[in-house]
Amino acid sequence: MKIIDLKDAKEWPGCKELSPEELKEAYALARAAFTAEDLQKFTEPLGEDDMVPMEVFLAELEKAQEEHDRKQST
Repeated sequence: MKIIDLKDAKEWPGCKELSPEELKEAYALARAAFTAEDLQKFTEPLGEDDMVPMEVFLAELEKAQEEHDRKQST
């Protein structure tokens, strides 16, 4: 199993059930890849320009859910 950086990913892999061993390996790889710089992104306050209105966020989330549901039904 390998963690691919988002900028290097060419496609999104499909969902699959992981065995307990694979899940443990995935968590270990994710923990190893998570840096102090990543943590800092979540602990620093956002500027006013970085905020997304809740209505926009929810609309995008609902659209993504509809697309996901449509793909699952075909």
